[in-house]
Amino acid sequence: MKNVRQTADQLIKILGGRRTKIEKQLSQKRRFALLASRVSPAKAEAVKKLNIVGIYIPDNSKRFYPNRRLAAQVIGFTGKEDHGLEGLEFSYNKVLEGQTLRIQEYRDGQGTVLDTEKNKRDELKGGTIVLSIDKKIQFFSEQALERAVKKHRGKSGTAIVMQPATGELLAVAHYPEFNPNNYGDFSRSRYRNRAVADTFEPGSIMKVITVASAIERGMAPKTIINCENGNYRVGRSVIHDTHPHDYLTPGQIIKFSSNIGAAKIAQDIGPKAMHYYLKAFGFGTKTGIDCPAERSGVILPLKRWTSIDAVAMSFGQGMSVTALQLVSAVSAIANGGKLMKPLLVKKVLSNTGEVVQDNKPCVVRQVISAKTADIVKKMMARVVQEDGTGTKAAIPGYRICGKTSTAQKAARGKKGYSDSRFTSAFAGFAPFDNPALAILVVVDEPKQNHYGGIVAAPAFKDIMARSFNYLNIAPNTDMIAALPREVSHAVD
Repeated sequence: MKNVRQTADQLIKILGGRRTKIEKQLSQKRRFALLASRVSPAKAEAVKKLNIVGIYIPDNSKRFYPNRRLAAQVIGFTGKEDHGLEGLEFSYNKVLEGQTLRIQEYRDGQGTVLDTEKNKRDELKGGTIVLSIDKKIQFFSEQALERAVKKHRGKSGTAIVMQPATGELLAVAHYPEFNPNNYGDFSRSRYRNRAVADTFEPGSIMKVITVASAIERGMAPKTIINCENGNYRVGRSVIHDTHPHDYLTPGQIIKFSSNIGAAKIAQDIGPKAMHYYLKAFGFGTKTGIDCPAERSGVILPLKRWTSIDAVAMSFGQGMSVTALQLVSAVSAIANGGKLMKPLLVKKVLSNTGEVVQDNKPCVVRQVISAKTADIVKKMMARVVQEDGTGTKAAIPGYRICGKTSTAQKAARGKKGYSDSRFTSAFAGFAPFDNPALAILVVVDEPKQNHYGGIVAAPAFKDIMARSFNYLNIAPNTDMIAALPREVSHAVD
């Protein structure tokens, strides 16, 4: 350096730092000094334009996330050596990182490189994975979820958008979020893909599965069930309803979310059938999605069930599920009874753009008949209509099918359930005739209010309405004209 002070001043304006430190580095009697590392391309270009003799910028690469927090828990991030540490970066690390090869360079007497074997470098580049995630629907989901969690002062939240007919995931949203470009600034709990890694008791959404199972086994939709005016003893336990009812049909049990009605249906079909259909809908088993740390949830083996277990599971207690399992099960009802394998990675491309893996939609099994699914769809549509628990999910011009859930969480340090800690959720799909989207919204431990129909249903509506507008799914104008001006609702 001919003028160390002047050079230091020029570099500080671009790179930042202290002049004394850079002056000391520039004055060392060594072959080179590292002035800055992990410099952004823009800053590197600005330094190049200074044309300072002796300042050299070696090119290297680092994976960068231009969308910052968007789908961060799904995508994950890499560490210092660009090795995948979380999410898809971890699962597909071998595909994405490419290969390394030691090569020889030849230089002339002036040090000019004569042969770098650059042609070999292209062959070593990593491949590409193509996701099913839709950037705009992911953005809608993250915005709506953040508003719901903040408004009701929840701990966290998850929202999933799935195409029922294909199992493709269009959005997997989390709150709170993190920025993978500087993941070290956030706690490790933020990195977790809670949609597959966290389990919870699903609550009243399971009533849809219970009723679907009973109808598939021959229960008539017009069956009358005595709901005991809000109190029903099973062994040593007493089951309660938020609002007492005398006699309800299976459709009304879903609409008004009667725990007692669901319990009696479970008793009617028996533990063996309950266990069979829970497993058939995918609970207690990993979905096989391309995400690390997926959990299977918990459905106890049938031989370990007590007299109360089938009853409790009929309304979502005594079992645990992941959010992905739950939205997949609801999607099966939207899809004529066909359970689809969740699809996140659609394609894997080589470094030359050739398709080396093409993942197509996959039917896991036919869980219930199309006829049963259609009957249950009609019941779920009533949940969002007048007097149902999910009226806040209603969208003018669309016939929405849904189910609310307000699940008590297990008490800390003792048996039973907490009276102050809840998981609030809403799951559903639309349009009724040809469901394009199935959505699940889950908010953990809301404090402002804890009913799923109040906490999660509005976020479901927001995501669905904005997605329909984006996808050009037109409303039914006759339905808009027929909507009442005021709609009352029950709570769950």
